[in-house]
Amino acid sequence: MDFSPLTDALASKSYEKIADICDDLMLKVAAEGIVFQDEWPYVIHLLGYYYVNDINSARFLWKSIPSTIKDSRAEVVAAWKIGQHLWTRDYAGVYDAIRGFDWSQEAQALVAAFSGACTKSSCS
Repeated sequence: MDFSPLTDALASKSYEKIADICDDLMLKVAAEGIVFQDEWPYVIHLLGYYYVNDINSARFLWKSIPSTIKDSRAEVVAAWKIGQHLWTRDYAGVYDAIRGFDWSQEAQALVAAFSGACTKSSCS
């Protein structure tokens, strides 16, 4: 699976494009009948939605994530905890969820950028 558009967006810090890129890639692989769930960057996809304040899409993505992934990837669950706090507008909880997990190297910059954007806009 070619994640180069996503990798390029992360490298160039074009975080506002992440959710759309993930959506497009997911539609493409699903249309081609490729089994993608085990490899999918769910954490990045969820964080991309948060970055553009699209909590509804994040909720739908969470509901579509296979339970095997939720059970085996702690970082996916940690990313969803951020979404749960955003949904209830518990912004102190958002920051606790961000600080309460040791994020992977690929997610760290996006988490930091979201946290900074959230501070500037009060997560509204």
